[in-house]
Amino acid sequence: MKDIFNTKNFEHMKIQDYKYWRLYLHECQSYIGRVYLLNNNTKASDFIELPLDEREEFFQIGVKIKMTLKDLFFPDKMNYAALSNVFEKLHVHFIPRYKTKRIFEGIEFVDTRWGQNYAPYEKSFQISFDIQKKLIYKIRENLTRQT
Repeated sequence: MKDIFNTKNFEHMKIQDYKYWRLYLHECQSYIGRVYLLNNNTKASDFIELPLDEREEFFQIGVKIKMTLKDLFFPDKMNYAALSNVFEKLHVHFIPRYKTKRIFEGIEFVDTRWGQNYAPYEKSFQISFDIQKKLIYKIRENLTRQT
């Protein structure tokens, strides 16, 4: 399967660069704070087969992401997904889940699938570029405070 996404198309969604990973805001924020880590290793296609140093960095970053999302949006649960069915480059989604609505910049975010699989999610839910940038800034700012 050929990658239908080009990572250059998503550079405006990048939150942070790491040695082996890049953190992006997911383009659909039907679950506010949804992000994904994209592996920089172009040969990696299976999370289980990653070299130890790449796995270790993933979990170090993952802890910081979880703490950041808890600080900012108070999710009731976290879902994780590493499917690579459509976009073949190795990436792992961090999907915060919410029992009740969250409000950010006057916008209501409602987890309409609480208690169910996160997918299919509401792909039609769109926020403006300005709101995306504010989310990216808030997440980046909080990540830098995590030790």
